Amino acid sequence: MHEVKLSDGIITLSPLRLDDVEAHLAGEDELLVRWLNGGPGTREGTEAYFQHCRKQWETAGPLRAFGIRMGADEVLAGTIDLRFAGEGLAPGQVNVAYGLYPSWRGRGLATRAVLLASQYAASEGGAEAVIQVEPENPASAAVAQRAGFTPVEPTHDEDGTRFDWYIRDLRAAAR
Repeated sequence: MHEVKLSDGIITLSPLRLDDVEAHLAGEDELLVRWLNGGPGTREGTEAYFQHCRKQWETAGPLRAFGIRMGADEVLAGTIDLRFAGEGLAPGQVNVAYGLYPSWRGRGLATRAVLLASQYAASEGGAEAVIQVEPENPASAAVAQRAGFTPVEPTHDEDGTRFDWYIRDLRAAAR
């Protein structure tokens, strides 16, 4: 498998790997559990998920999960994933989901990661990026808007949870 590595000179995105499990579990907090993970992580569950992510890279599956890394030693600061197919997505739409560990928040790193991931999605044939945000998560909505996403009609999932949608034409990201 060709190792993907994207950088803007401040952050680097590269696929999640098994040696990221410890850092991920150490960085997980109430906000990540609530908005991104859906529940507290366990070593066994996180290892299984990271192995699944690796397999998706190896088979060119619809999920591309990156670690957001900082510095020359590429310290794991969070994660960002792209889903090139999924419930509610039209053909060509790519879902973008991200989360930073507490000590890395408030520095603009999530916005940088979204911009880099959007460029990658465009290079892989994505036409439009989608960020879905629960209205009670204004920090995530702010990231979407700083990264050039535009709000559109909200949606609701099967249990009635509302998601505000933000979209970005990836043809602009490819430039």
